[in-house]
Amino acid sequence: MADTKSSVIVVLLLLTVFACGLYFRHYGLFYSTFLAFAVVCLFLQARRLRASNGLANRSVCVLVLGDIGRSPRMQYHVVSLSKHGYNVSFVGFLGTKPHQDVLGNERIKIIPISELTGLTAGPKILRYVTKVILQSLQLLYVLLKIDAPSYVLMQNPPGLPGIAVTWLVCLLRGSKFIIDWHNYGYTIMALTHGEKHPIVRVAKWYEKFFGVFSHHNLCVTNAMKEDLRRNWSIKATTLYDKPPLMFREAPLEARHGLFMKMRDLYSPFKPPEEAHGEGVERTAFTKRDGGTGTVTLADGRPALLLSSTSWTEDEDFSILLKALEEYEEFVEGGASLPPLVCVITGKGPQKEHYRALIDTLQLKHVQICTPWLEAEDYPILLGSADLGVCLHKSSSGLDLPMKVVDMFGCCLPVCAIHFQCLHELVKHEENGLIFKDSQELAEQLKTLLSEFPGTEGRLARFRRNLRTNEQLRWDESWDRTVLPLLAADAS
Repeated sequence: MADTKSSVIVVLLLLTVFACGLYFRHYGLFYSTFLAFAVVCLFLQARRLRASNGLANRSVCVLVLGDIGRSPRMQYHVVSLSKHGYNVSFVGFLGTKPHQDVLGNERIKIIPISELTGLTAGPKILRYVTKVILQSLQLLYVLLKIDAPSYVLMQNPPGLPGIAVTWLVCLLRGSKFIIDWHNYGYTIMALTHGEKHPIVRVAKWYEKFFGVFSHHNLCVTNAMKEDLRRNWSIKATTLYDKPPLMFREAPLEARHGLFMKMRDLYSPFKPPEEAHGEGVERTAFTKRDGGTGTVTLADGRPALLLSSTSWTEDEDFSILLKALEEYEEFVEGGASLPPLVCVITGKGPQKEHYRALIDTLQLKHVQICTPWLEAEDYPILLGSADLGVCLHKSSSGLDLPMKVVDMFGCCLPVCAIHFQCLHELVKHEENGLIFKDSQELAEQLKTLLSEFPGTEGRLARFRRNLRTNEQLRWDESWDRTVLPLLAADAS
């Protein structure tokens, strides 16, 4: 079905190019650009017919129109492909440093593309169209420059303009096109522009129209799988996010090492001034005996609350801040609760907005810090925390927060805000709690931390449940789900 539609689309594309060339005949630059594009398409189509079967070439291009260092699922794909003998071209923006498993792998080659910024002149719609055109040309150049891959595996969102460009390159080079649906791009755009905005409507049409030309589709929930089938006529395979082995409960030595590093940068990790002693190395949470080298948890330590975020519109952190203010009021009112250190990790567009709000809070018993952690440190911090909080509220209602998957890999119980398919991951009163507003979250924090640091109570029970019901890890899940798709194509 995809191949038949592809042939029709390529003819329509060339006709469109010709029509545009006629329309812009008075503008030499436009005419030359469109004419050159048509010639290149025809040349590459002819080259494809002479090329060897792409499936015999054990190479894959993994594409992210975003920061590859902040795209953990795609990094996991890349590492899994390399483990099974594929040479991987990892294409995306170079912002945050990827994990060492990616950087140190000889089978993985990172190919950077530029994030187009600085387009400030002219109307907003014109700037957006210009960015899409320039990004399309850049992406087309990069994907045609690399060796012809067996597959191109693309993350969506963002899908504009990547889906159409990637499909065209796969058509011309004989590659199989795989889309990994993390969410819908148009629903994320709707958070800013509203559902009825023309750009959002175009984006929805675009994803739906070009999405059907992929050869395989992966998605993150069964709810999304059903939505793709029912509303988009796309058959997808559910590949749940699963934690790799690096996400596990951190041993005391690793905790202390990380806390010592953070102690020098963030005041909540410093020990109390009254805590001193010869030959004892201290943080707010741990201490190391200078004589024996033994690391133990500090007496009277605060509870460590952790949340991670991309600081985008689909996470309202004012909910957490209000809950922490209520927690402060509980303590001031005489409730027997531990002091609390709340660490919110991540980078994103709304970070400075929320940091300004945090600076206005008058809290004595709650400390908040917002660090950015290296890829190797983040799993250790998760594995050291006492409770996780997730404020991800899916724009489509069909994806699941990877941060919770990672927390569960570390046997870290979670309080998560409710949305449509969250039950596929968080089991209320089994591995965590689900809340709907700041007041409910505050009550949950009060209840769960009232017996801290004891080994009884609901918080301890949730952790025991996570230890007992050890979940499937990424490698095993990927081998069961994705590898058979590739093997079927090769046979």
